[in-house]
Amino acid sequence: MEQSKTTAIIVAAGSGKRMASDIPKQYLLLEGKPILYYTLKAFENSSVSDIVLVVGKNDIDYCRHEIVEKYGIQKIKSIVEGGKERYHSSYHGLMEAMGAEYVLIHDGARPFITREIIDITIQEVMAHKACIVGVPAKDTIKLVNEHGFVYNTPNRDTVWAVQTPQAFSYNLILAAYTKLLSLPEASILNITDDAMVVEHMMNHPVKLVMGSYRNIKITTPEDLVIGSSFLEEKNDDK
Repeated sequence: MEQSKTTAIIVAAGSGKRMASDIPKQYLLLEGKPILYYTLKAFENSSVSDIVLVVGKNDIDYCRHEIVEKYGIQKIKSIVEGGKERYHSSYHGLMEAMGAEYVLIHDGARPFITREIIDITIQEVMAHKACIVGVPAKDTIKLVNEHGFVYNTPNRDTVWAVQTPQAFSYNLILAAYTKLLSLPEASILNITDDAMVVEHMMNHPVKLVMGSYRNIKITTPEDLVIGSSFLEEKNDDK
């Protein structure tokens, strides 16, 4: 039986303000290579059919020549410009993924995703049409009101920290984004991940897939230190 076409959409259009660097976080170096290289390489080595890379307008040529061509990433279908907000960038990626049956949307600055998690996510999305990678919260979580006071403590057994990739049937996620973007901009919710769009626009259940506590997003200088230690451990194991 022919395998379903699955496209990975790598969203790497952010500016990385929390990194306190003039260089967007996805292009900072880990062991001499850009963070984005490791992300792309993981999907290159997985069972996805192809990759759509979404970056800032001024970064398209850099990514094509200094990452994709330099490191021989063969599965790149296209490199496209991102949008004003994260959800705009995801939508731009979806427009380039036409023809896919399933899409996996992943943060470009999350370089430690593994082939195993990617492939399990593909299996799960084929079964459930919408799934997200995550890990159980280690810490107790407090819900706080606008005045800084705790008003609820959810049961930790039901609280997960969500990661990427987030995977969907192409038709489902496209319908969700089309519906979202038809709303007046002022009425759009504070969208923090792609699953929220499916949850709110389509009222579709989203399945959680066990990720890894190493599947971190490089966001702050401290994350760079942690990421370097992960790579050192990996090199020591060789």
